[in-house]
Amino acid sequence: MGEFMAIKVIGAGFARTGTLSLKTALEELGFCKCYHMVEFMRHPSDVTFWEDASNGKPVNWDALFDGYQAIVDYPGYRYYRQLMQHYPDAKVVLNIRDVDSWHESTLNTIYQAAPKGWQKLKMTLSLPFSPRTRSLVRIFRMVDQDVWLKDFQGKFEDKQYAKGIFNQHIEEVKRFVPPERLLVYQVKEGWEPLCRFLGVSVPNKPFPHLNERASFQHLSKQLYSH
Repeated sequence: MGEFMAIKVIGAGFARTGTLSLKTALEELGFCKCYHMVEFMRHPSDVTFWEDASNGKPVNWDALFDGYQAIVDYPGYRYYRQLMQHYPDAKVVLNIRDVDSWHESTLNTIYQAAPKGWQKLKMTLSLPFSPRTRSLVRIFRMVDQDVWLKDFQGKFEDKQYAKGIFNQHIEEVKRFVPPERLLVYQVKEGWEPLCRFLGVSVPNKPFPHLNERASFQHLSKQLYSH
């Protein structure tokens, strides 16, 4: 177990909205560490916590986020309401993006991420011998159930429908989160609005605009190489 640090920043925006850049920026501002899907995939045993959340069971958030001060991306954004209640002093960043570029990016990355062909065969063959692989299979199953089947009703490839869900989520967050706790933010805006909202100084360094598609592809290769 690491040193306990209460969550101070909750990212409520969908994946593929600059979340890896936002994670990196928050960590550079001192909100260390920031939980992201990258962290989840590196610690696949966390899946038990997230399965409990998905099934409406009580979650020991403090145990899950021991050593973290922020959370962005999937699966955390789906539980921003619960996290706000559990961490009442946390601020909420609603990370958004142009809806057309978001759909195109998501369609060509995480929507295609489930193991296929030899990758799926390799994972299946290793199931009896690898607890890590068993956890990864549970993660892929949870993403499929939570995101593609539940949130998007199996219609993510219907661009207009998916865009409607994206915009609906933005409006729901705006309605639910008190204005003083909410920043609607695009990473292309850089440091200024983020630092002002969080009450920290603007760093004397460029904002970390990361190539998130390349980072995603690199992570996928790492996962399937084990």
